[in-house]
Amino acid sequence: MQRLRKLFAPRDMTQGAPWKRILEFALPMLIGNIAQQLYASTDSVVVGRYVGDNALASVGSSWPILMFMIALFIGISTGVGILVSQTFGAKDRRLLSEAIGNCISLTAIVSALIMVLGVWLSPIMLRALNTPEAIIDDAIAYLRIFFLGIFGFTYYNVLSGVLRGLGDSFSALGFLLLTSALNIALDLWFVIGFGWGVAGVAWATIIAQSVSAVLCYLKLARMRETFDMHRGTLRLHRRTVSEIIRLGMPSGLTQAIFSSAMILVQRLQNSFGPEIVATVIISMRVDGFAMMPNFSFGMAMTTFTGQNVGARDLERARRGATQGTLMAVAVAAVMTLALLLFGRSIMSLFTHTQAIIDRGMRFIRILSLGYMSMAVLQCLSGVMRGAGDAMTPMWISLITSVGLRVPVSYLLVELSKTPQQPLGQPEMIYYGVLITWSAGALINYLAFRYGRWRKRARQRMKAMDDQAGQTPDGYATAEGL
Repeated sequence: MQRLRKLFAPRDMTQGAPWKRILEFALPMLIGNIAQQLYASTDSVVVGRYVGDNALASVGSSWPILMFMIALFIGISTGVGILVSQTFGAKDRRLLSEAIGNCISLTAIVSALIMVLGVWLSPIMLRALNTPEAIIDDAIAYLRIFFLGIFGFTYYNVLSGVLRGLGDSFSALGFLLLTSALNIALDLWFVIGFGWGVAGVAWATIIAQSVSAVLCYLKLARMRETFDMHRGTLRLHRRTVSEIIRLGMPSGLTQAIFSSAMILVQRLQNSFGPEIVATVIISMRVDGFAMMPNFSFGMAMTTFTGQNVGARDLERARRGATQGTLMAVAVAAVMTLALLLFGRSIMSLFTHTQAIIDRGMRFIRILSLGYMSMAVLQCLSGVMRGAGDAMTPMWISLITSVGLRVPVSYLLVELSKTPQQPLGQPEMIYYGVLITWSAGALINYLAFRYGRWRKRARQRMKAMDDQAGQTPDGYATAEGL
């Protein structure tokens, strides 16, 4: 029982072999990310099988817009995760409590803003992307329902990020597995049982995410031995909010930049018609399983580095960066092989249309050449963010996603046009992705080797030393309430 309790407790990543601490943290998060990908894929499987390929395309074409709209929230979530890991590593209970409380209040404000803008802008943005008429109505319905329920999505992601910042990736995993099962059950019930189509998938997702958010909050509310949660910590403090924004806004801008690039690429994909859009969605769902280890190790590296910067052990952070990246590359190699062997079988779950499956596998074979590059990119970006240098990954993303991926994709499609294929070859879009990943990995490696993340970490250590023991204006202790 004691051992089980330890799994679901905050984890100190400043002690022990770096690779062990990283692996202990990354594995449950990887299982959770795969579970999340499974229930996202279940949405697509249920829609594709029981509603049709056009309905599948409408759900998938909504995601670039959704990710663009929540970019601000992603910045807050990242900033909170970094600040929590650093203050937890520094064993500063007051600053840790304030960071968690302020993130809860800030998320409420941002969620309300996203909800209003998302419901209003969804049809405008879909039409601007030349979304095919055959799928636009379902895409609008999906987005509007999702934005109406955005509070569940935002609070689950930010509160599970807080748990991960504390080193507790097992609790987030447990909640995710539970609500993944709930999401799948609701998908089948709403789509097959009630015949709600795309709207049923959207309702199932927001209900499941709301349950996850409540469970994460209840878990945090019981962690009184680690931090305090009361009115004083929930009250927004200028210094804490500024620090969250400083640490997180580059990631938010990175996500906005990446999503903008995805929207431009989506416009190019839409020009090929609903069948190609459906093929892209299926291939991206399969691709997501190969990408999950990269994202998991990237987040693990952010928490590991943040805690060790908080503990003033920069050399340990550097060793962890090397060991974590090597593990991520090895896992990416295994996932790539599995995808090439079983990708066709996975795709057949989404659709009966053989032409979509054949073309989807061509897309996956192109992407498989870049999964190990993405492992390097994600891990080293995570290290830099954990050290407090969030600007460097943002600029790299800007250069590769906008400056490289978009023009290269359009250029390759243009060069592939023939009298037989006047629109060009959609495969060229994926060669653009491969070039972007490879360039991003190289630039991130050079930034890690020669960049400013070490200097930024030392500045952060000094700032925490200066703040230690100071009580900000307006902060009230638990006893005083």
